[in-house]
Amino acid sequence: MNPQLDGIEAITGTYAFDLRVSNRTLKLNRFFWHMIRAENRETFLNDPVAAMTAAGLTVDEQAMVQAQDWLGLVRHGVNFFVLEKFARVVRKTNLEVYALMRGETLDEFMATRRVPTMR
Repeated sequence: MNPQLDGIEAITGTYAFDLRVSNRTLKLNRFFWHMIRAENRETFLNDPVAAMTAAGLTVDEQAMVQAQDWLGLVRHGVNFFVLEKFARVVRKTNLEVYALMRGETLDEFMATRRVPTMR
């Protein structure tokens, strides 16, 4: 274990993304990264199960993707920057994803922001 991560599990809401996690979730993170290509987005939108199966995702990973379980995906080991690419595919903004990760509506989330009218 990386000594710099000692005690990180004690910090609420922190999910370490290290080499071990990266290796374990490589197929899932690659699946999301490949959403930069139009043909991959189209394939997913036309047949999500086939696209995820072809990418080698586990049944649990497929369930999280289909449920758009944003926080579950991050906890599982998805890199947030590739998750953002997928959010666009399913027509979610970053702000909507942040709200959903907190268990809030977009309006509830925006009310906590310094400039709540900025969208």
